[in-house]
Amino acid sequence: MKLKIASLFIIATLFLSGCYHARVTTGAEMSAHVVENTFASGFIFGLVPPNVVNVASECTNGVAQVETRLSFVNMLVANLTMGIYTPMHIKVTCAAGSRADAEVNTEHEIRIAADATEEDYQNALREAAEKSLNLKMPVNIVNK
Repeated sequence: MKLKIASLFIIATLFLSGCYHARVTTGAEMSAHVVENTFASGFIFGLVPPNVVNVASECTNGVAQVETRLSFVNMLVANLTMGIYTPMHIKVTCAAGSRADAEVNTEHEIRIAADATEEDYQNALREAAEKSLNLKMPVNIVNK
């Protein structure tokens, strides 16, 4: 009976667990060039993150979007290793053109002085978060 309950608990946990997914966009137009790493090695349930994905040589116009996620296979491996090894899927989409070529919309910017204090940065982050929430679009923080 206990084995049946334990088996049902494990099966329910597998079926009810969702996949982690995060997406960061820069606002640049996306190109067709994509760099993917399906098993970027992280450890201890992701507390030790994977190494930085260096795409500077491949994305000469910069990065348009970065996605990280834990697929079912990634989570299966993490569960089999009891979270010691936690692989992650990383997908980087290169930008089609330079950010300098794009039209700058100052409505989506918060400007901060080059000699700003830590408090100024915290206020700028707070303002950018509120503005982004209201506009439902990303807001950039730019040094003057």
